[in-house]
Amino acid sequence: MVPQDTPTISGADMDRMILGKRLRHYRTHAGLTLEQLGERVGVVASQISHIENGRREPKLVLIQALARELEIEPGDLLSPEAPDERSRLEIELERAQSTPSYQRLGLPHIRAPRSLSDDTLATLVGMHQELARRSRAAASTSEEARRANTVIRTQMQERNNYLPDIELLASDLMRRIGHGNGAVTHREVAMLGELLGFTLIFVDDLPENTRSMTDLENGRIYLPPASIPGGHGLRSLALQAMGHRVLGHDKPASYAEFLQQRLQINYFASACLIPEARAVEFLQNAKRNRNLAIEDFRDAFGVTHEAAAHRFTNLATRHLDLRVHHYRTDAVGSLLRGYANDGLPFPTDEDGSIEGELLCAKWGGRTAFHRTDRTSEFYQYTDTPNGTYWTSVQTGQADAGNFAIACGVSFDDSRWFRGRDTSMREVSTCPDPACCRTAPRDLRSRWEGKAWPSARMHAHVLSPLPTGTFPGVDDTAMFEFLSRHSPSQP
Repeated sequence: MVPQDTPTISGADMDRMILGKRLRHYRTHAGLTLEQLGERVGVVASQISHIENGRREPKLVLIQALARELEIEPGDLLSPEAPDERSRLEIELERAQSTPSYQRLGLPHIRAPRSLSDDTLATLVGMHQELARRSRAAASTSEEARRANTVIRTQMQERNNYLPDIELLASDLMRRIGHGNGAVTHREVAMLGELLGFTLIFVDDLPENTRSMTDLENGRIYLPPASIPGGHGLRSLALQAMGHRVLGHDKPASYAEFLQQRLQINYFASACLIPEARAVEFLQNAKRNRNLAIEDFRDAFGVTHEAAAHRFTNLATRHLDLRVHHYRTDAVGSLLRGYANDGLPFPTDEDGSIEGELLCAKWGGRTAFHRTDRTSEFYQYTDTPNGTYWTSVQTGQADAGNFAIACGVSFDDSRWFRGRDTSMREVSTCPDPACCRTAPRDLRSRWEGKAWPSARMHAHVLSPLPTGTFPGVDDTAMFEFLSRHSPSQP
């Protein structure tokens, strides 16, 4: 995903600009005028000037001739680095003025003639950098995150939640470490790390807001010493950290890009833990027997229920010809995440975002909490304005409270699943307020105007998202941690 404020100047334009700066640098150091250098290489002075100003790209023969007369190597002219601090500042000013946010201001384009002092130039560049920082900070709000999530969810819906390139990468890597049948072991995850040049190290002092930490210099991935029961989380965390390397990620330039990277590494980890070929064979066999069940899929690959449900959505449309829905909600019915390509009518805000929206009280993700025994999957049919849907739900507990994981299909496709014979059925007319958002008349008449609750405010409603090189991670804490654990630290 391209950051919103990516400079409009092309890579070729930037290459010409840097080459021109380097040519001017070496020419002035050689004590030659434009006319003198042009005469030596057989071109007019104006052509040399056009090259130095980045307006013309010289042919290789001319580059070689220029290097020869300046007594340098051709590679010295073609280096991607600015030749000196002044040139670096001039390039940064040009780059800053080529961004869409600056161009929308309608301000004039400032050149950097030699008469412009270094201090003035440095001040202009510094002001641009600060404005860019403030713009990024202003964009890092919960509203911006919701918009970015909506774009990503729409894109994945168009792709049926399936990313073939990542599937191929994961399948190839698991084949290279010799993974066969059964759940992926911790040892196999460590072997994959070794294949990619990483050692897994478990520590108990990871910085706040980090799930893992990768030391690229020393090839180390630091992980917490314990995770959820069974260690499923540790395998996934390690694979996600490796995913950044495998997928060629750079530092995210926007919060939207950060979210896109998170989606990709989660997909990579899931594709490693539940390899496509074996997963498809398992699911197709279960479908033939009309016995599809997320709990069986979970147990066969030794992952969490949520991981199995999400992985099922990756493969169901592509390989089983099933359109599906999947969501996670907390105990009060607030949507934490969701995906659907079967038409399930998620509640949305005016921008199409679903995160934080309240589910209908008649949906399985909420009625499942009414059971006394929550150890097994719960099954329910729900009639909605978009049709009838069958859903299986598993509830659980976490530090943040109770939650529900739901996964299901439209009524016609329920015939392939275990639990299709459930007698549980609800009718939802949401978004009609009379469905579940309006209290019964007798209760309203008894209590309206006589109660005043102290409502709990969810932190994400008002607070801006944390900023930094990596959102939410304190750079100082990150660097101090790496220094403490670095094997090269004195």
